[in-house]
Amino acid sequence: METYFSQVEREGLEKTAELDPRQNYLVGFHPHGVLAAGAFLNFCTEATGFSTLFPGITPHLMMLSLWFRIPFFRDYAMSGGLIASDKESTSYVLRKPEGGNLLAIIVGGAQEALDARPGSFTLLLKNRKGFVRLAIQHGTPLVPAFSFGENDLFDQVNNPKGSWLRRIQHFLQQIMGISLPLFHARGIFQYSFGVIPYRRPICTVVGKPIPVQKKEKPSEEEVDQVHQKYLNELSQLFEKHKAKYNVPEESHLEFI
Repeated sequence: METYFSQVEREGLEKTAELDPRQNYLVGFHPHGVLAAGAFLNFCTEATGFSTLFPGITPHLMMLSLWFRIPFFRDYAMSGGLIASDKESTSYVLRKPEGGNLLAIIVGGAQEALDARPGSFTLLLKNRKGFVRLAIQHGTPLVPAFSFGENDLFDQVNNPKGSWLRRIQHFLQQIMGISLPLFHARGIFQYSFGVIPYRRPICTVVGKPIPVQKKEKPSEEEVDQVHQKYLNELSQLFEKHKAKYNVPEESHLEFI
C-alpha cells in the first residue's frame, strides 16, 4: 500500500481536537475516492505521523470481508491494522474496556467510488446510518473526517447514472461486492496515461468527537437525530477548511 501510493504528494494529517486515549472512537472517513488512498496512508501507516498527532490511540480501518479470504493477503492486511467489515470485528474493537482504539469506516464504500473524480464533493451518506447505530449501541463518540484531495488523484471514465457503463458497474458490484471504476492518471516515465496517481496533495482533517449516549436498541428517531448531527458537523468541517485546500468557495458537500 505504501509502495503503490509512494508517488502521491502527501500533505498530511490535521487534527482539530484532542482524542482521549482512555476512550474508543468511531471515525467516519470521507470521501472514498477511487482507491481510498488517504484512509490507508493515515490509518494504516505512519506516513503522516498518526501516533505523534494522536498519542495513545491505535487506528483500525475497516475493509471488505472478502479481502480476508485471500491467502497471505489477510495477514498482510491485519499487520496494518485493517479489520473485516463485519459486526463481530467492529464490536471487538469498540468494546475494549481500556480504550485507546479508533475504528475508521469509509462510509460511502465501493458505490461512492463510482462518483470519485476531480472536483467532486458528492458523498453517499444520506441513507447510510449503520455506522451511527453502531456508535450508539457501544456508546462510542463519532468523529467526522474529510480527506481533501482524495478525489483528485485519478480521472475516471464518464459514467453518469443511467448510462450503460454505470448499469454494468452496479451489476458487477452486486455480484462481486466491489465496484470497478474505470480510472486513469499517469505513467511512471510519462504523464499522459497510466494508473499511477497524479502528484496532488492529500490532507485528511479529523474533526472533533460527537458524544453519543449508549443505548443497546436505539429507535429510528434516535438514530436519525445523531445522523443529522453528524451530517451537520461534517459539513461545518468541510466549510471551515476548504479554502485552505484550494476548494472553490461555491463548492459544498452534496449528500445522496
